[in-house]
Amino acid sequence: MKLGIIGTGNVGCAIALAAVARGSAREIVLVNRTRRTAEAVATDIRYGVPLSPPVDIKDGDFDALAGSGVVLITSGVNEKTGGATDRNDPQGRLRLLDKNAAIYRDIVPQIVRAAPNAVLVAVTDPPDPLADIAHEAAGHDRVLSTGTYLDSLRFRVHLGRHFGVDPNSVEAQVIGDHGTSQVFLWSTARIAGVPVTELVQKRGEKLDDIRAQLEKDVRYVNITIIEGHDASQYGIGIVSARIAEIVLRDERAAIPIGSYQSEFGVTLSLPSIIGRAGVLEVMQPGLSPEERSALERSAEGLRNALRRVGN
Repeated sequence: MKLGIIGTGNVGCAIALAAVARGSAREIVLVNRTRRTAEAVATDIRYGVPLSPPVDIKDGDFDALAGSGVVLITSGVNEKTGGATDRNDPQGRLRLLDKNAAIYRDIVPQIVRAAPNAVLVAVTDPPDPLADIAHEAAGHDRVLSTGTYLDSLRFRVHLGRHFGVDPNSVEAQVIGDHGTSQVFLWSTARIAGVPVTELVQKRGEKLDDIRAQLEKDVRYVNITIIEGHDASQYGIGIVSARIAEIVLRDERAAIPIGSYQSEFGVTLSLPSIIGRAGVLEVMQPGLSPEERSALERSAEGLRNALRRVGN
């Protein structure tokens, strides 16, 4: 089970650390534009390996990716550097697409030459349209984006905090794009099988008030994190390591994750069964009319962004 990580910036390092701690792969290869940086990161983490599940972590060039089952791509301009930290900017992370599309078009063919059978995962922001860029450059369908998996976990955490329960007891999903037009599925959100809408009513609360504040907190939490710590990295690091595990172990786990959706003409997130070949099946959640319209708007925003960079 071999995992490749492209880029050893904040997110790449967080993924590497999470993957080692979790035992996500038996072999991990770090590739960076400046190899000395990748070597330093691999060396640093290696000294903690005796306390982790068995793993061989090392640096390398693109050829070292040969045999990888998954390659996670984190290279590119981040939100702070790219000026995507304005809560009032409707583009949000999509502001980073122009520069990062060029980087992906350079990197992806090199990955495919070395690891033609690997599942590719776009982690760089904005991950959904970058997965479309990667799909075109790779020439195959085994391309995912981290999509709204992290957003869904954030939704669960905030609901758990509001109702005073462990987030593991919360069933809730965010679909669409990993950005400002993401869609929160309130109609199917549940705690211990009880609809959240029902719990709100029993508590004498107003759903609209809870919804407005919670969606705002989740939608812009990346900016809140960046304002305090320069980069949003640890949550996506753990999520990316988990995605790698699902693929490498052929788990057939069902998670909200980004893949190309022919109905919408772009990559966006829907609950999907994931295994060694990538997406094995896309599930179609029941949507309220409002949620369906919001998903259409999310897809339209992604299509417009892709037209801008010529995909």
